[in-house]
Amino acid sequence: MILRTALVCALSLSPVGGCAVLDHGVLGAAGPVAEQTRSLFLTVCLILLFVVGPVLVLTPIFAWHYRLSNTKSAYRPQWGFNWPLEGLIWIPPVIIVVILAVFLWRDTHRLDPYKPLASTLPPVEVQVVALDWKWLFLYPDEGIASVNELVIPVGRPVHLSLTSTTVMQSFFVPQLAGQIYAMAGMTTQLNLAASRPGVFRGENAQFNGMGFQNQKFPVRAEADDGYRAFVDRARATGSALDMAAFKTLSARSVQATPSQFGTVSPDLFRAIVAMNDPNMCAPEAQDHR
Repeated sequence: MILRTALVCALSLSPVGGCAVLDHGVLGAAGPVAEQTRSLFLTVCLILLFVVGPVLVLTPIFAWHYRLSNTKSAYRPQWGFNWPLEGLIWIPPVIIVVILAVFLWRDTHRLDPYKPLASTLPPVEVQVVALDWKWLFLYPDEGIASVNELVIPVGRPVHLSLTSTTVMQSFFVPQLAGQIYAMAGMTTQLNLAASRPGVFRGENAQFNGMGFQNQKFPVRAEADDGYRAFVDRARATGSALDMAAFKTLSARSVQATPSQFGTVSPDLFRAIVAMNDPNMCAPEAQDHR
């Protein structure tokens, strides 16, 4: 019976290993932010082994020792106060909680999504607009835009400014950074970088309706030549993205393939945020809250 159960478990897990599903998450980190997140995750798992380990080991031992057939070791729940036992119950958990608190406090500040990444290179500015059910990426320094495809240069920090035109959505690229919410009328920020070339999966991690399962996009980390080639291809399309084109684009739909715009109206991102925040109509209003 035990052999049969182990065989069934092994067979059920084999498709997961074959698909290399772990490579698409934080354990397959491809950037400095995700690497620090993975390090924190593994550290916490190691610390928690001191909680789970004794439970997993002692539970079958106690069950075997106090089995019905063992008449020599009767279970006697009536006993008095015991200092060593009380110390064993309280002192290790307190130490574990304190250690976890130190690590989490340190890394929560270190992994602040608003904190710029240390680099000698200037960050690539990308403005992200969450739609139903697609993502719009504006490159203000390049004057281009793309839908459902984020292309970034390898080894250079990327600063994202995010908003939503509909409900709250969650921008998430597990191999590069943690998730950050995009909300209508507001601008949130996220800093990330890719340390190696590759194509990484991005998605919306917040349910937002019928097309939620299709709101995924590739993040392509390219060398400098590849990034410049992407910019040139976008400019060569000749497509213009202004407020009228944006309103057409923002209609609820699922876009199967990425697309690009060669020109973008100045301050389009600011105008999109202002659609849900009338206070931003004033020239002196701030972009970030």
